[in-house]
Amino acid sequence: MKSFIEKVRKRDGRLEPFDPQKIVNAIYKALKETGEGGYELAKKLADEVVVFLNQKFAGQVPSVEEIQDVVEDTLIRHGLTNTAKAYILYRRWRTSIRETKRFLGVEDDLKLSINAVRVLARRYLLRDEQGRIVETPGQMFARVARAIAKADILYGLDPEKSEKYFFQVMRNLEFLPNSPTLMNAGTEIGQLAACFVIPVEDSIEGIFDALKYMAVIHKSGGGTGFSFSRLRPKGDVVRSTMGVASGPVSFMRIFDVATEVIKQGGKRRGANMGVLRVDHPDVREFVMAKSDGTSFRNFNLSVAVTDKFMQAVEAGGSIDLINPRTKEPVKTIDARDLFELMVDMAWRSGDPGLLFIDEINRKNPTPKLGEIEATNPCGEVPLLPFEACNLGSINLSKVIKNGDIDWDKLRDLVWVAVHFLDNVIDVNKYPLPQIERMVKLNRKIGLGVMGFAEMLLKLGVPYDSDEALNVADKVMGFIASEGKKASRELALERGVFPTFEESIWKSMGYDALRNATVTAIAPTGTISIIAGTSSSIEPIFAPVYVRKALGGISLIEVNPMFEKIMRERGIYSRDLIVKVAKTGSLRDALGVPEDVKRLVATALDIDPEWHVKMQATFQKHVDNSVAKTVNLRHEAGLDEVRKVFTLAYKLKCKGITVYRYGSKPEQVLYVGLEPGEEASITLSMEYLEQCPKGLCFI
Repeated sequence: MKSFIEKVRKRDGRLEPFDPQKIVNAIYKALKETGEGGYELAKKLADEVVVFLNQKFAGQVPSVEEIQDVVEDTLIRHGLTNTAKAYILYRRWRTSIRETKRFLGVEDDLKLSINAVRVLARRYLLRDEQGRIVETPGQMFARVARAIAKADILYGLDPEKSEKYFFQVMRNLEFLPNSPTLMNAGTEIGQLAACFVIPVEDSIEGIFDALKYMAVIHKSGGGTGFSFSRLRPKGDVVRSTMGVASGPVSFMRIFDVATEVIKQGGKRRGANMGVLRVDHPDVREFVMAKSDGTSFRNFNLSVAVTDKFMQAVEAGGSIDLINPRTKEPVKTIDARDLFELMVDMAWRSGDPGLLFIDEINRKNPTPKLGEIEATNPCGEVPLLPFEACNLGSINLSKVIKNGDIDWDKLRDLVWVAVHFLDNVIDVNKYPLPQIERMVKLNRKIGLGVMGFAEMLLKLGVPYDSDEALNVADKVMGFIASEGKKASRELALERGVFPTFEESIWKSMGYDALRNATVTAIAPTGTISIIAGTSSSIEPIFAPVYVRKALGGISLIEVNPMFEKIMRERGIYSRDLIVKVAKTGSLRDALGVPEDVKRLVATALDIDPEWHVKMQATFQKHVDNSVAKTVNLRHEAGLDEVRKVFTLAYKLKCKGITVYRYGSKPEQVLYVGLEPGEEASITLSMEYLEQCPKGLCFI
């Protein structure tokens, strides 16, 4: 049907071209919701709507609301009362979302989810001196794109083209950099890196220098990793005073308390990784540091375990504990006994994780600069002292086209992302001169992914399957290969990283690389919320879950792919959603086919070995490391933790972390709804009869 109406007035007063296809799509969605018709009926009804609009608004510009009123009347006139009701509820839902965003002070020009807007309002969007938000999400991405593209000027290039590409991939939520880049690019702070490793030397001066450096980094928005392995053990001699040392764990408490009182840039609390070698005399105290459930809440803890230790565990042998001051053995212990203590503590509290430190150093790209002793807070980037890494992630759920992977699009995203992350190194304002020197020597970047679980759902592939491992192998292998090609191209244009000639890459036959590392798999916590997709390479945590975040706010989320699959299979209902909300799983849901239960298996449904296999598959293609948590059911036993640790070592992971659901008094993600709990929730249309404003409290 030809339309004589040329423009439509949006709610903010802007005029846009009138598009009748939007009416067809809206009616079709409502018909599909109720099962009262298909696309042909939607097109026929939309034609009637256009005829009426042409008559009523000839020579005028109708508003969006006026057009929607006509759609409602048309549906009711045809006796499609259920479809009309669904359409009305959808209008209410969209209105409530707009009202909520306005309440949060955000003008959302990208139509993001409520949860994304909450996160952006709390952390990312710029504010004036009165605390009022002064930029939209789109303007935030424009600010970041403009600031990062300016690095091109250093190489005699016009930044306008890069700015356009950078903005486009962020606006489309296809690629997002780490949080400090989104927060600080184009601002006075200008600190864009997410993670740093700071050395802790065995002296009072060295320890408190590290503490000062940590405070500066946390203030600017970064996280810090430390190896405390160089500190002399408890009870060792202090020659300057003839006293005795208090040991690394006691000094870690100072770092923990300092972190507690420093907020990163006023926006988020600091995060730390504490590492101790397995052959340090105080290793047992370190392993048990979180046993009281309250200590070291600002630290993740990892034991740097060696090949020698893991071999002794398997053989039932012993290892020597070495005083780092004297380099002499002080005690011999049973390796398996210490390993079992790690297993027990990880089962109880999620800490410690294991770092396979020899595997990490076998893959150290610049071994002549020294050994790697620690990682960033989540473990995805092993770094030398004073190194930093800036991270970014490609949204894999955005590269599915017609039920298959769009390799051309993925290639384009990789090349844009590598260019972006390399530019960050040049425009970053570094918190310390030592950090700037090390970063620019090696130019490490960490390109990773998010939305992998949603990619699998769109492909119809269960996470715990050989087919999923094959997808992971192909996808990450492709990203690694194209990432190296992009880095080489930048090196030919701008020069190799300064330590390239002495790096492993030169000896492996590479003629040029811009970056000592290109890939890393980060957890993608808040950026995956912004992108509206699943975190990193994790399976979906639950079809419906409660996310504890941002200073105690609870966000209840319904996975949109879960809802889509349920609707396509004709088994979506309000009762089913409520049941799943209470349990967090489809395992015991009646009336759901087994293949659907398998496809929508959650992090807690999947056997632990599949978590490890997936991590190892990605690690094969990752220069840095893979931050992944092996989620265990609450009822999991010690044997499952033991198997995870052993399998991760055998499959050449660089580290491993387990978390048994409910083993900590507070955690980030919760399945089910707890009695009396109040939590913000944006609900789908099915809920709106009982919750007309769309923002409810459960």
